[in-house]
Amino acid sequence: MAQVNIRIDDGLKEKADFLFDELGLNMTTAINMFVKQVVRQGRIPFDITTHTDPFYSDSNMRVLRQSIADAEAGKLTEHDLIEV
Repeated sequence: MAQVNIRIDDGLKEKADFLFDELGLNMTTAINMFVKQVVRQGRIPFDITTHTDPFYSDSNMRVLRQSIADAEAGKLTEHDLIEV
C-alpha cells in the first residue's frame, strides 16, 4: 500500500478531524473516499469556483441577464420588478 504525506494548516486539520470524528471517520478514510470519487467520476466530485457567494451561480446569472434584457426591451412593468 502506498503512503502519501501532505501538509495542511493546523487549524484546518483540527476542524476536519473533529468533523470526520463526528461522521465516524478518520482523516485517512476521508481522503481515501475523496480519491476514490475522483477516480470513479473522472473529476473533482464537487464544484470549485472563485465565487463563494451563491449570487454568482451560473443559473442566477442567466436569470439576471435575461431580466436585464427584458427590462431594457421594455418587457417588464413596475409590478414585475417588485418581489411578492
